Amino acid sequence: MSYLILCDSCTDFTKDMEADSHFVRIPLTLHVDNEDIIDDETFDQKSFLKKVAESSGCPKSSCPSPEKYIEYFDQADDIYIVTLSCHLSGSYNSAELARTMYLDEHGSKNIHVFDSKSASAGQSLIAMEIKERAEKGIPFEQIISEINPFIDTMGTKFVLETLEMLRRNGRLSNMTAMLVNALNIKLVMTSDGNGQIDKHSQARGMKKAIEKLADAVHDDAVEPAKRTLFISHCNNAERAELVKETLLKKTSFRDVVIAETGGVSSLYAADGGIVVCY
Repeated sequence: MSYLILCDSCTDFTKDMEADSHFVRIPLTLHVDNEDIIDDETFDQKSFLKKVAESSGCPKSSCPSPEKYIEYFDQADDIYIVTLSCHLSGSYNSAELARTMYLDEHGSKNIHVFDSKSASAGQSLIAMEIKERAEKGIPFEQIISEINPFIDTMGTKFVLETLEMLRRNGRLSNMTAMLVNALNIKLVMTSDGNGQIDKHSQARGMKKAIEKLADAVHDDAVEPAKRTLFISHCNNAERAELVKETLLKKTSFRDVVIAETGGVSSLYAADGGIVVCY
């Protein structure tokens, strides 16, 4: 059976994923002041980060239309869709609407939408897990039944160089942001298990925050020796390598993959941000 894995563009693709025709990136649109930037292969991270840094407004993103997903539904027998957490974006609802619209018109078709309950590296990891099973010829329904519990036990952690985007988007108070910036406090953030952002811990300075991050991963990783650690970084490959080295001193994983953030992830992780999923 032929298959496609449609991923909204918050999914951070490795070079191998970009070259693999089974993976398709469905772009969100980024809004910085009066400019709309499509998060596709034309995205220029350095230019984008500069625009965000110079913006006095609140840069945002908007999800793909259902039609953007539907374009690909006839191109394979099995269609898997991986989206941002439904609590962070309308992308999941748009993909579900696309599925409903298509089935209403065409009848039966193997289409499933996975709410990643995560973002960035989490979406990437789910997409890779789907491909691993599809390549083995595992049936569509069985893949769904295996990926859903994988999502429920997947961990997401991230540490940011700056909290400015969280502040601008109302996820952190102005007073908290001012205090942590003044004191060089770095927050280790997590998904609460349902796809909403929560604070896990904090530390003075990035190096100590990465140590806290490694401790957090060690504490809640489920059978890490059987799983891949996926690290996404925003414009800081050196820090990603440091995170990899620090985490592997405490926890052994089956494999480690590092990728650079795409447009949506770059917007919210901001310059220097790190996201890990496992």
